[in-house]
Amino acid sequence: MDKHNYKEEMEYLILRAISSGSSDIHLTSGHYPTYRASDHLVPLVNSNPLTPEDTLGLLKVLVTPDQMERFLAERELDFSYDFYGKGRFRGNAFFQKGAASIALRLVPTHIKTVNELNLPPILEMFARKKQGFFLVVGPVGQGKSTTLAAMIELINHERAEHIVTIEDPIEHIFTSDKSIIDQREAGIDTQNFHTGLQAVFRQDVDIIMIGEMRDPETISTAVTAAETGHLVLSTLHTNNASQTIDRIIDSFPGHQQAQIRVQLASALLGIFSQRLIPRVSGGLVPAYELLINNNAISSLIREGRTHEIDMVIETGTKDGMIDMNRCLSDLVRKGEITAQNALLYSFNPKGLERVLDL
Repeated sequence: MDKHNYKEEMEYLILRAISSGSSDIHLTSGHYPTYRASDHLVPLVNSNPLTPEDTLGLLKVLVTPDQMERFLAERELDFSYDFYGKGRFRGNAFFQKGAASIALRLVPTHIKTVNELNLPPILEMFARKKQGFFLVVGPVGQGKSTTLAAMIELINHERAEHIVTIEDPIEHIFTSDKSIIDQREAGIDTQNFHTGLQAVFRQDVDIIMIGEMRDPETISTAVTAAETGHLVLSTLHTNNASQTIDRIIDSFPGHQQAQIRVQLASALLGIFSQRLIPRVSGGLVPAYELLINNNAISSLIREGRTHEIDMVIETGTKDGMIDMNRCLSDLVRKGEITAQNALLYSFNPKGLERVLDL
């Protein structure tokens, strides 16, 4: 790779990602530039393996001089990159074996609706709530931000609200319609999530979207905001609803846990857990679990009986709850996914085997 042509090379790699429908680009020293397409890694073997100089040169195309300085000092960096309005990327740069590596996730410029994302229509009900705390959870790369974006866009088109997002980095770009949407990036527009979240109380805000719950201070302020008349939407890197509640409560010191249980039991609207599973016909399809905070769930949270929540979800279909195994088995029966992949993504594979009669 010509070290003097990194801008041209980066543009070629990005255009190829957009045209091929890839979700990610990986740039690592010693490897070919690599794309992720339909959950498979595909190396660009007609190019040369990247050198440490190459990865650093490509990163300089993607970030500002200030960001580059921060990366060299802190050894890792979250950033976003807009490609002439044709594509937007969420990036992470990090060091491995002394060389820079880059992971880029393509963020679609068109914000899809709940229906277009093959998500359950009940999510629109939560977007129409005036106050409360709603979480979208799952591992990295499972579409959490895209789901939240669909909910924000629904609000934007339906009613006049002041929406403030706090993200690191900013991913989907919203165009204000009926709502005013202010998007703040941690480290650029505000110091961090917690500082930005404290400031919203002075910004006449109706709806708050927090890119990620990273610390007890952020969680505590978010729950308080939900209790005091705001709709708060956020994400957590947890597997399912019961684990999410445990993670939130366990992030606080023992003497504060009873208080956060009471607050969460009152403010929580629901928890939506999702996975993107390879589709038999190609591409990815979502599978999901939905907890809705009713009287039974609220009591279990207050009393510390979170181990019983999975059973309430399983038997709560009439209340609108969605059990992950039921969702997976439906996808298998429709021929959307294989039984093997369903078992791989299930929270309870043995239970799913019984449902599928395997």
